[in-house]
Amino acid sequence: MFENDKTELKSVLNEKLEKEVVAFLNSKTGGDIYIGIADDGTALGIENADKVLLAVSDRIKNNILPTCLGLFEVFPDEYQEKTVIHIIVSSGTEKPYYIRSLGMSPAGCYVRVGNGVQQMTIAMIERMYASRTRNSLRNIISPRYGNHSFAQLKIYYQERGFELNEAFLQNLDLFTPEGKYNYVAYLLADVNSVSIKVAKYAGTDKCDLIENEEYGFCSLIKATEQGLNKLEIENKTFTKITGAAKRLERRMIDRIALREAFINAMVHNDYSREVPPVVEIFSNRLVITSYGGLIEGLSTEEFFNGRSMPRNRELMRVFRDLDLVEQLGSGMNRILRSYSRSVFNLSENFLEVVFPFEEEYLKSLRRADTETTDQVTPEVTPEVTDQVTDQVTDQVTDQVKRLIIAFEKEAESTKEIMKELSLHHNNTFRENYLYPAVNLGFVEMTIPDKPNSRLQKYRLTQKGLELKKQLIK
Repeated sequence: MFENDKTELKSVLNEKLEKEVVAFLNSKTGGDIYIGIADDGTALGIENADKVLLAVSDRIKNNILPTCLGLFEVFPDEYQEKTVIHIIVSSGTEKPYYIRSLGMSPAGCYVRVGNGVQQMTIAMIERMYASRTRNSLRNIISPRYGNHSFAQLKIYYQERGFELNEAFLQNLDLFTPEGKYNYVAYLLADVNSVSIKVAKYAGTDKCDLIENEEYGFCSLIKATEQGLNKLEIENKTFTKITGAAKRLERRMIDRIALREAFINAMVHNDYSREVPPVVEIFSNRLVITSYGGLIEGLSTEEFFNGRSMPRNRELMRVFRDLDLVEQLGSGMNRILRSYSRSVFNLSENFLEVVFPFEEEYLKSLRRADTETTDQVTPEVTPEVTDQVTDQVTDQVTDQVKRLIIAFEKEAESTKEIMKELSLHHNNTFRENYLYPAVNLGFVEMTIPDKPNSRLQKYRLTQKGLELKKQLIK
């Protein structure tokens, strides 16, 4: 690892942190800062990582303006078998960002140039300020008159262990500079007029509508969970028959990619035009469409490379708090892990993701249409408990095998499992261990209807128990 225009390495936390964060906020793509790595890429590690992590978060929150909540993320990471602090900084939409104590002046404004930071001139500051996004949801007054209630939002925060106080709404930037409820507050309130439409068609076009549901008129968080639950139901599991009558269970659409695409649509949609995301389900594909296209300043290549530039940083912050999204920009990597760039259709005003159904699933449907018997069943229930074959075992990664063996109790939390595996990086655990095990049917949630509950635990399925027996042997 070396320093470049998107990567900054720091041996220790020092007084230059704010300057480097500001430089990435004012850049076109944002970047990554690592604390605990020398300039030559050698891992030095960090002692008291939790203490350093808290200090970094507090300094970025309190020492930089405009507020950049929702535009950065700080977490412990593993590099060369040592713990370092990783800071992801997104490019902001309210440039120029500056160090609070130095003001919007050359002394307080910086931008990333190559592998260093450059002090901005007065002309650069004025040019950035003149092009600053004015239609930010934070600055748009809520279209709903009267009082706004946020009981649903508060419950979600309390379920995740947050202690709420009188400044809760203020801390979430739910007010305009004039002190009135803004459009973010409207979207997160218990009652609004925003709904997510899910339309289902009998064929491959829009001629034969067989189902039309709406999820919303409530807090956007609740609407998001309702939409995710609907997609979980629609994304059926089917059995693929392989050689020697061996069976593999697959989803019509990769579960992780589908979830990421839907949440991205909810977070990055341009709600200022009152056009919500739409989901359309055809006989051969599922389409998620959000309004707004790529945000100004973000190129197509940067978009596909996972560079995050949140259109609605206030929403991003809330979705991050509630564990609906993980690292900034990580959603694109999860989608492209299973699908090519061709599933994305980008236009000036819309962003469309088209997920084709698994070909084996479509073949099973065609066979079912032509056969008179019930030999082919395209959908199976999660309770299928066929013995794990040697072929399936061979396809399981070492990380999943370690996870299966690590289960000691009937049900365990992610924190307990990570401790048993000696893992510290939450994203690594979920991406390489937990999600693959769930998708393969070896692990299941104890509260499947509330996937983000703080009480959520995981347990081995019968299929997982069979695999564990084989691995122990």
